[in-house]
Amino acid sequence: MLLTCPHCQTANRVSPERLADQPVCGACKAHLLDGVHVLNARNLDGFLQQAALPVLVDFWAPWCGPCRSFAPVFATAAQRHGGRLIFAKLDTEAEPALGTRFNIRSIPTLVVFRSGQELGRVSGALPPAQLEQLIEGVLHPGVV
Repeated sequence: MLLTCPHCQTANRVSPERLADQPVCGACKAHLLDGVHVLNARNLDGFLQQAALPVLVDFWAPWCGPCRSFAPVFATAAQRHGGRLIFAKLDTEAEPALGTRFNIRSIPTLVVFRSGQELGRVSGALPPAQLEQLIEGVLHPGVV
């Protein structure tokens, strides 16, 4: 699969089986999974289908105040849980067709995917503790 480095934006080819090995970017040597990936119409389907780990996508827009205030919370969680869960953002203003396709009615909306299938969603800017609860529920289904 192709992973764009969330740090330097370089495309890296990574075998899905190697995602658990904490792959690093060939250009900047930063961990590829420690950060937030940017999704768009070109890379969304391939990214969701090929990801061996669960993917948490933040559907947002730059004009949305709650989206902007939630962004640092999401980025901090991506640093903390990268490698066990892939964090991504999709700008619904730049990609309105994708917002429609995924039936996004309010933003921010967080959607969890595994092997391209939606597992669940929650709308609204979550406080850090609630986001941690959501992440633990994704990583350990049935426990939280």
